[in-house]
Amino acid sequence: MDVRMRINPIACVGHGLCAELLPERVTLDEWGYPVVSAEPVPPRLEAHARRAVTDCPALALKLERIR
Repeated sequence: MDVRMRINPIACVGHGLCAELLPERVTLDEWGYPVVSAEPVPPRLEAHARRAVTDCPALALKLERIR
């Protein structure tokens, strides 16, 4: 199953935890808000991506299946 990480920019408040947990896919802009890669999450990083989603304090991240 291929998955992609998405962010809800309205819910995000810029804690930056996602970038710490998954720096391979998430960077922070100049204001500290995440910029998420549009590329699919590789299987080797999927567990880390799920942790970033569940640990997000604002619940602003989600994983979605790619068809």
